[in-house]
Amino acid sequence: MPTADVDTPADVNYDEVFYPARPRAARPRARRNQQFGAAKPPFEPVGTNPAYVQWLRGQSMLGDAKTLGRQLSGQASMWQHAYARPDPRRAVEAASVWVTSYPLAVITEPGQSFLGALGKPALWDAFAQIGITAIHTGPLKRAGGLDGWNYTPSVDGHFDRISMAIDPLFGTEDEFRAMCAVARDRGGTVIDDIVPGHTGKGADFRLAEMNYRDYPGLFHMIDIPESDWHLLPEVPAGKDSANLDRESERALQDAGYIIGELQRVIFYEPGVKETNWSATRPVLDTEGTLHRWVYLHYFKDGQPSLNWLDPTFSGMRMVMGDALHSLLDLGAGALRLDANGFLGVEKGADQGAGWSEGHPLSEAANQLLGSMVRKVGGFTFQELNLSIDDIKTTSMTGPDLSYDFVTRPAYHHALVTQDTEFLRLTLREALAIGVDAASLVHALQNHDELTYELIHFAVRHRDREFELGGRTLTGGELAEHIQSTLRERITGPAAPYNLTFTTNGIACTTASVVTAALGITDLDQISDDQLEQVRRGHLLLAMYNSLQPGVFALSGWDLRGVLPLPREQVAELIAQGDTRWINRGAHNLMGMAPESRSSGSGLPRARSLYAPIPDQLADEDSFARRLARVLEVRKEHGIAAGELLDVATASHPALLALVQRTATGQLAVTVLNFSTDTVTAAVRSDHLAQDSVVVDAFTEEVCGTVGGEQGLEITLPAHEGTLLILETP
Repeated sequence: MPTADVDTPADVNYDEVFYPARPRAARPRARRNQQFGAAKPPFEPVGTNPAYVQWLRGQSMLGDAKTLGRQLSGQASMWQHAYARPDPRRAVEAASVWVTSYPLAVITEPGQSFLGALGKPALWDAFAQIGITAIHTGPLKRAGGLDGWNYTPSVDGHFDRISMAIDPLFGTEDEFRAMCAVARDRGGTVIDDIVPGHTGKGADFRLAEMNYRDYPGLFHMIDIPESDWHLLPEVPAGKDSANLDRESERALQDAGYIIGELQRVIFYEPGVKETNWSATRPVLDTEGTLHRWVYLHYFKDGQPSLNWLDPTFSGMRMVMGDALHSLLDLGAGALRLDANGFLGVEKGADQGAGWSEGHPLSEAANQLLGSMVRKVGGFTFQELNLSIDDIKTTSMTGPDLSYDFVTRPAYHHALVTQDTEFLRLTLREALAIGVDAASLVHALQNHDELTYELIHFAVRHRDREFELGGRTLTGGELAEHIQSTLRERITGPAAPYNLTFTTNGIACTTASVVTAALGITDLDQISDDQLEQVRRGHLLLAMYNSLQPGVFALSGWDLRGVLPLPREQVAELIAQGDTRWINRGAHNLMGMAPESRSSGSGLPRARSLYAPIPDQLADEDSFARRLARVLEVRKEHGIAAGELLDVATASHPALLALVQRTATGQLAVTVLNFSTDTVTAAVRSDHLAQDSVVVDAFTEEVCGTVGGEQGLEITLPAHEGTLLILETP
């Protein structure tokens, strides 16, 4: 394939104005993949057909990565940024408030693409009024698979990527670049995704099945000799693979082909996914020889896992190319690393479970990824459910930021029980281990379920003893207690509109967590008074996430107060147990196409409790306008880049008090009332200096002084919070 020319930007950029000797940034271009229209070639799509093999090569991500890499090698622009260590505060200062926009769920104007809608200046102007500085687009590149000449749909919400090209369903590369330009003009950042752990069954996987050149080195896949095909399951007609059952997994392990059972089976479903291994159908290679492979997939069988330690280093090359394409070709400023904890796997001891989580290879791979992104001026965050210990470890070398999955179920637990004890326990655990709160992404809803696996307690510290509610519980018992409480309070008769999602958590929206906490069982019967209570509860959770150091993230579903879809509306999508589709209902942010009943991808429109953003910004009592005030106070006092010092003690169980040193050098206390009643309580911490004057940051009025016991007293209405600034005498 010929190498594309390097594009040189026409306009002088910011760096060149202040540093005229600095080299221009490289602007590489990926190949333009050859696409076929309605009329597909009549040739047979097999490995012995050179035309088909050549077409697959033209679609492959590994091929694009080679082209991009060669354009960047030897360029001075690759050496202009520090990259060795994560820099969370630089990332937070670049973009401290994010909105997540799930492409499949966004309703646009007729004839408008998802990227066209997100690139509208009016949207970014509205974000600026609220205080939002970045948008995380979610996965936009073509996903799914290839069956012969034909594309097959995504099996996991576009997280089974098969190309660097933007999926036409969402728009074009030029629209992506235009969106980035609009964001930059307003001081904003666009955050894209890469998937370093797996792909879909696209051109790269089909070439790997054909044993073609470096492609088998992309995946954890083993070529099984025909003499042992009897160990493999039959592949049903119309399928291209079959999941191994436990017996087949053990037989192949005993035969020395695979490492066998792993530490857990994510998305376990009897008869659908019983192990992390699947076997392909017989596939012809380019010489006419048949192959059957067994391949690893941590998630669904359409998501073959990448191999980060193969002699060809094909997987690493492909992922790096994908990252550089998003940052330097498309113009994103940051990347989410999806499922980046599953990048290393090895055989277990004495036929035990294979080592697949917390593996040193994952740490090394994440350091390489984080370093490469920092090397070109971007930052990364990982959205992976890890123990607090593992978050601390990865923060030393890998991504700049980590998702806060530890306290997320804890603050939901506080809301539904009106007791913050478990939330305080998790926060203190993170402080004791040394996790910097400013390195975390504190989030409301995203595209996934409410994750409540509580890996820190259920796995890493399952036998350690903890105190909760006057009882001594092991970590495993503690995790099960919290999980069962959340299931009881947020699903079933208490909230029939929410559903459990396998063993991972609960499919729900933030709004439907609040309705469950308020005891609302019928979403069609919400009164005006209850709607105000929902707004207050929703804003309380937003204050918890935003009035502490780190990134604050929310979603389009949060901005509109979206409720879950009735299960019958997405019956086909949830038929195999993926109940998350009920919390991904279609919505619009700016009031576009009010008559549309679904998004462009076909997701049904969900009910929204809050008005479109422009209407909310005109209403002082709306969720968006109240949130804007919270974010204004957050920015004014430098909360995002501050330091969490202490989780204070409080005389009432529903109260949470976080003591922090702000980026402006002030001592501040975030106080939140998780009760449905007004609470008056005393707050105490060794960090509070006696006789300090206490000022409410929202009213800017003095509301007391710190007493002799290094404490202060505060009264908060139901589901209210505030930020107190301490002025020492």
